[in-house]
Amino acid sequence: MSTSFKIPAFEIERRIGHLQKNMQQTDIEALLIVQRVDLLYFSGTAQNGFLYIPAQGDPLLLVKRYAPRAREESSISHIMEIASPKEVPGRILDLYGRLPHTLAFELDVLPVTQFNFYRQLFPVKNHVDGSSFIHQARCVKSPWEIEQIENTARLSARTFEYMAAQLREGVTEMEFAGMFEAFARKIGHGGKLRVRDYQSEVYPWHVLSGPNSGKMGLLDSPFSGEGTSVAFPTGAGFRKMMSNEPILIDLGFVFNGYHMDETRMFAMGSMPKKAMDASMAAMEIHDAILETARPGIPINALFETSVARAEALGYAETYLGPPGYKVSFVGHGIGLDLVEQPIISPKNHNPLQPGMTFAIEPKINFINEFGVGIESVFTITETGCRVISRVPKKVFIT
Repeated sequence: MSTSFKIPAFEIERRIGHLQKNMQQTDIEALLIVQRVDLLYFSGTAQNGFLYIPAQGDPLLLVKRYAPRAREESSISHIMEIASPKEVPGRILDLYGRLPHTLAFELDVLPVTQFNFYRQLFPVKNHVDGSSFIHQARCVKSPWEIEQIENTARLSARTFEYMAAQLREGVTEMEFAGMFEAFARKIGHGGKLRVRDYQSEVYPWHVLSGPNSGKMGLLDSPFSGEGTSVAFPTGAGFRKMMSNEPILIDLGFVFNGYHMDETRMFAMGSMPKKAMDASMAAMEIHDAILETARPGIPINALFETSVARAEALGYAETYLGPPGYKVSFVGHGIGLDLVEQPIISPKNHNPLQPGMTFAIEPKINFINEFGVGIESVFTITETGCRVISRVPKKVFIT
């Protein structure tokens, strides 16, 4: 597996240009980027450092460690090494001649103590939130980014093939998760999924068998399984998987920073009729979402379409969780984070745009009985949408 990978200079220029264009429509004169994934997105390196992006002009990348590697990875023209964050304002003064009056930060992820430190470090007039500009830039993927997600999709599909070939009765959920994660790592899976939410602990896998897939846990998921303990109440547990029961497997795969997020149903021998019928219904809801998705359509229309189809199929009560515990989304953006903007929710009225890329996950939960679902990744095109996932849309019977 080759490790040669670099974000092209034209991508970095496009991303920074998009950000600066939006900043110029406000009184924000500069944005200081600290968070690692944003650093990767806008500079091409995830080294420990700071990226200062003025509303006009070239950016400045200040690297604490490791500057030689950052210079190899990043196409930013101004790269300087620093020994301490306290050097950042002075280096900005040296290059630009002054500090901005209004400086923006990633306040959606920056801890309060860190923000207070930077607020004292920079004696500027206004310290404001610039995270919305970052989300606007990142929510629409370029053709190059979509190509990277497609590369990840091919590796994820190989892992699902491995699952189907290796699934065995009597193996625990956790043991099986370890088996296919080891395979995924061998072919390029980075192992660590990234999310912007500081509360989330994201596993590369969920293996939920029989009644485990119908157990409620984290309230931001239709179901979360038993988990290993009270401390880790989600993912996979130590239940032995059996024949003739539904098994839900949700895999997050990351390659060169770009994620895939897919779910398929499995069974050994046969799938019980009730679970098979629900699985087919989830696939029909999945397809209804894709049929609706095209540029200009409000994002919430995808959610409403899914709910309407679930009701028509007789799953209104169990769709997206049991009564009182239903989640309020059916999909999310995906890219350098597993979960990105936009979120497919009833409150998101923004229009779909070409390049927006989503993971949709219609799931049906029969609490303490079983849960089923399907999850695929697709992108909005100029005329409709295109599925990126390469895993067959079916129930895998082994």
